[in-house]
Amino acid sequence: MQVAVIGGTRGLGNWIANFLQRRGCQVTITGRNSMMGETIASKMGVSYTSDNIKAASQAKVVIVAVPIEVTPKTIKEVAPHLQKGSLLVDVTSVKELPAEIMQNHAPEGVEVLPTHPMFGPRIRSLEGQVIVLTPLEKGKWYPKVVEFLNSEQARIMETSPELHDRMMSIVQGLTHFAYICIASVIERMQVDVKESRKFASPIYSLMLDMIARIVAQNPYLCYSIQTQNRYIHEVHETFLETFHNLKSMIDQENQDDFVKAMSSAAKHLNDLEASLGRSDKAISALNAEVTTLKNSVGLEVGLRHMYSGKVHLGILESLSPDFVILNENSKVVKLKLSNIEVLSFEELQAWKMSNLPLKIFDVSVVLPGSSKPEIISQAISSLEGVVTSEVKDVYHGSQIPEDKKSITFTYQVISTESKKMVEGLLTGFGGIIR
Repeated sequence: MQVAVIGGTRGLGNWIANFLQRRGCQVTITGRNSMMGETIASKMGVSYTSDNIKAASQAKVVIVAVPIEVTPKTIKEVAPHLQKGSLLVDVTSVKELPAEIMQNHAPEGVEVLPTHPMFGPRIRSLEGQVIVLTPLEKGKWYPKVVEFLNSEQARIMETSPELHDRMMSIVQGLTHFAYICIASVIERMQVDVKESRKFASPIYSLMLDMIARIVAQNPYLCYSIQTQNRYIHEVHETFLETFHNLKSMIDQENQDDFVKAMSSAAKHLNDLEASLGRSDKAISALNAEVTTLKNSVGLEVGLRHMYSGKVHLGILESLSPDFVILNENSKVVKLKLSNIEVLSFEELQAWKMSNLPLKIFDVSVVLPGSSKPEIISQAISSLEGVVTSEVKDVYHGSQIPEDKKSITFTYQVISTESKKMVEGLLTGFGGIIR
């Protein structure tokens, strides 16, 4: 399928282009900087053009992924040139205006689907990610899009453009505004953030991480979210009014009203038990990984970089609050703790089998005549590091006692350490290695 991602050289548009290219689509990306665009497209294995109209007119699916403030202009530019039977999508954080413009400027026979992926370009898959669809009308493309997103295990939310924007004024508008305010206060007061973590509970550190995640985003995008959604002005005014009311209660030492306000807000949030449970899980997950690493010092571990996907395999030498030191093929590697994931035993074995050269060994062992070669072979296969095992030969000869037999097994292992384990298993069964 031919897909054009208008604005596919950077940010979310680039992530979408990469994702669809890996799914077998013929992707063309556009961008304003031709030299940079050509380089990016070459690395991605997709096509590039600086001509938005050309890209849109040749594609079956056109995805507009440009900054919010230029989205209306871009839709007006490309929409009239789409093929009949094609699909036009936008992925901005505001839906009312783009939906109206797409509806008004797309030719008859072109389906439009205003869409908002509720994630940024740092994610690795669509699994568990929320994607909001705001169809004005559902044509032949809609069920195909839903089927595709379901196959990727995304969470689909269907609503109207108006309700989407009202909700986003809170989900993004209010929360981003509040987080940016907190970060700015911390900066203005010259707080040593790293030092403050030493005094804090885990929830404070988790909250700081969430704030940092927001303020580390594209500031131009955050500004556009605050200014392009027509419902956010009311949110800002309510935020400021509420702040002054609460501050007045503190200034006047009005404990009763403050307690009432806080309790009422907590009650309105609803199902506090579930919220506490989810936050407890987040804290536990962070602590569990650190505990696993502490118990693995001096042992072999597999660590995957969360963003590059590269796996580091080596002996864990030391662990600090911020870094892990790994001896990887006699080379010291320093990795930031916040950027790595510890591979489980199963994940590590799978990675080894896919990335390390396998070694093949034959072993002959004299065992009792009643021994079951296939069962022993299955036992060998179950050992850590053994990939396959099969019976190569069963021998009864003059060199073998009458009540014995010699069995030869062929097996593949990831490392020579597994060879020792195989031989140990066989001698444990009472065998004598020939």
